[in-house]
Amino acid sequence: MSTAPDLTAVWSAYRDRLKAFLHARIANPADVDDLLQDISIKAFTGLPDLQDHAKLKPWLFQTANRAIIDHYRANARGKDIDPGDLWYVEDDPVVRHDLEGCVTPFINALPADTAQMLTEIDLNGMSQRDYAQAHDIPYSTLKSRVTKARTDLRDLFEGCCKFTMDSRGNLSEMERKSTGCSRC
Repeated sequence: MSTAPDLTAVWSAYRDRLKAFLHARIANPADVDDLLQDISIKAFTGLPDLQDHAKLKPWLFQTANRAIIDHYRANARGKDIDPGDLWYVEDDPVVRHDLEGCVTPFINALPADTAQMLTEIDLNGMSQRDYAQAHDIPYSTLKSRVTKARTDLRDLFEGCCKFTMDSRGNLSEMERKSTGCSRC
């Protein structure tokens, strides 16, 4: 029987990614901070019960996704909401987990300044406005660069894999192309 991972190390490793995940789905930064705190409590209480520590990352992001759904339900003021009808419902966690291991190698295949920008914004959760200020770039220029960089990144992914998206634009299936991509 393996011992549970150290919560401090787990939180250090995933906090910024969870925050970026929340920011992509919740507009209010105060709500993001509240949800992040709730997720940390759930992680602290649930981590000892996690049987397969190899599934730690998907478990954390499923916990975050459930917290988002609960947040929107609580703010729906008594309306009956089916999670399948909501725009923020998470992509298939298994497909997402399989694909997440490829993100960093694909980002690193981009030019160094582009890779650094996407890493800070999309992986570490820095806002575009903060990144623009920190690098003395006009905000509108940065937004254009981020859009182009994400398109370039998607092109790299599509060179290796075939993606199927649902009607809301969420990733539903991924299949590696037979060309044998070696990036991930």
